[in-house]
Amino acid sequence: MDVRFDGRVILVTGAAQGVGAAIAEAVAANGAAGIMLSDRDTVGATATLARLRASGAAVGFVAADLADAGAADVIFDAALAQFDRVDGLVNAAGITNRGGIADATPATWDALFAVNACAPFFLMQRLVNHLRQRAAPGSIVNILSINAHGGTSDLAVYAASKAALGVLTRNLSQTHRFDRIRANGINLGWAETPGEHHMQSVVLGNGPGWIEQARSSQPFGRLIVPEDVARLAIYLLSDASVPIMGAMVDMEQWVSGTRGAG
Repeated sequence: MDVRFDGRVILVTGAAQGVGAAIAEAVAANGAAGIMLSDRDTVGATATLARLRASGAAVGFVAADLADAGAADVIFDAALAQFDRVDGLVNAAGITNRGGIADATPATWDALFAVNACAPFFLMQRLVNHLRQRAAPGSIVNILSINAHGGTSDLAVYAASKAALGVLTRNLSQTHRFDRIRANGINLGWAETPGEHHMQSVVLGNGPGWIEQARSSQPFGRLIVPEDVARLAIYLLSDASVPIMGAMVDMEQWVSGTRGAG
């Protein structure tokens, strides 16, 4: 299977660490002509940039917080300024603040939808219009969440924001299929990332020992790792997956609709 990005420029958000960084590194390893990274974490991005540059990849970085209304334009304009074009987009950035039906606040709603749905939408909009202007094909991969199927009780708003991005993913693919612009999503399950470590050990107060218990509860004896996501993401992003579009792939160690059945 030929998963290559020769001659293409790929934009990856949330690329400072975890899933976004793993995807950026996989794109670089498969021949991308340019990679534009974006994240609000400038410290973490420094290490990712160093690894990519050491591999010989042409890479740029723009610091941006997706909570800011103009972030999508800042990011896309920076990519165009450095590489003159963008051929693919990975929306890997996201936040997972807790908020359920009974206790979520307007501020939680606004924050989650700004980062998880609004900013990715306007990045997709910029890419679609850019590709149509060039009469060029393109591909988008959105990192969603298994919670988009409904969500746990304390993740109602988060689940809704990811479900919204899922609808937009399908709508874009249907609307722009004759422009040869594809969008697909990954409904990511429980993954071992720096963000999850912080959430579990610090925010939720489970301490550093949470990871061993979590690993032992999974059928493969580990959580999903960023490299797992990267393998699927670059397949969906590349021509190897043509003509797949509007697909939502569950990446989790249980099957949706069967939880508790075995």
